Amino acid sequence: MDADHQLRVAILAGDGIGPEVMGPCLEVLDAALGGGADGLALTSHEAGAGCYRRHGDALPAATLEAARVADAILLGAMGDPRVRYPDGTEIAPQLDLRVELGLYAGVRPVRVIPGLPPVLAATAARALDFVVIRESTEGLFTSRGRGTVTTDEAREQLVITRPTSERLFDFALRLGEQRRAQGFQGRVTCVDKANVFRAFAFFRQIFDERAAAYPQLNADHAYVDAVALDMVRRPWRFDVLVTENMFGDILSDLGAGLMGGMGMAPSADIGDDHAVFQPCHGSAPDIAGSGRANPTAMFLSAAMMLEWLAERHGRPPLATAAGRIRAAVDRTFAEAKLLPVELGGDAGTAAISTVVLHFIATDGVAPC
Repeated sequence: MDADHQLRVAILAGDGIGPEVMGPCLEVLDAALGGGADGLALTSHEAGAGCYRRHGDALPAATLEAARVADAILLGAMGDPRVRYPDGTEIAPQLDLRVELGLYAGVRPVRVIPGLPPVLAATAARALDFVVIRESTEGLFTSRGRGTVTTDEAREQLVITRPTSERLFDFALRLGEQRRAQGFQGRVTCVDKANVFRAFAFFRQIFDERAAAYPQLNADHAYVDAVALDMVRRPWRFDVLVTENMFGDILSDLGAGLMGGMGMAPSADIGDDHAVFQPCHGSAPDIAGSGRANPTAMFLSAAMMLEWLAERHGRPPLATAAGRIRAAVDRTFAEAKLLPVELGGDAGTAAISTVVLHFIATDGVAPC
């Protein structure tokens, strides 16, 4: 493989709390990689609502080019409800990156972190570990910036194509196979609304065609409304859920709620050649500068990035570093008993970052 050169990571800190969680995340990356793991070459680039306000461009050509040549992109948060395009929509260059780089697989892990107050009372819900795979380049989002509005009517178009759906389902089925080897259910569920819309009947048909090559998996279907119900009633029955863009947008936020909130939820948008890693939360301008932002999702997104780079480039030390980060995060809440502000505690950005760094640096020795 290509183990002799540094891997290039484009850093897009973004807006609001984005820079506030990115700073400690880079410290966590440095600490986790300090044990002789392969190096990363990090470069920072401008994008987002603030960039648009300053330069009239939310995703400058230089930033997009840096993203194209990078081995991975690590993103903080982008957007500000107070800064909008002339058509009234929000600044969202992270969506532009998905389309420009062909990032069709939005990976949204739902894993309850030990030590945090349970959202659901059922004992089984305290060990949740499943994944929502959201198609990220088409579906209803195809109409972004293209919808038509008249005095009496507004129209948006949903688009589902065979090539993108095949790649999406192959990705989800491979993940199901990997998770089965790790002891999970090996269940991959296509989430759709095939009983009403032809587009989703087509979506389901393609899923069945691709799933036929994975007879060892339990490949099934569910309507999106039933999945929303069961994500609250019995989410432990899920393993890998794969769905359209808008449905995935909604269900992944519900999954974040099961974990305790957006501050706990990491994500990745992955294509054949590129990947962006970012927390699920937005820029939260209402708390920017207050020190209350939870950096956990940012740290876990960085761990996802290291694992992806390790697999893609044949660098096991990066996967080891990812494990250090994840273990340190778990122990921060399970053993140090920190409680983030959004869950009713008083642990903000600095407190959580300090304890995570402590656990990484001391190989898991609890702080005094």
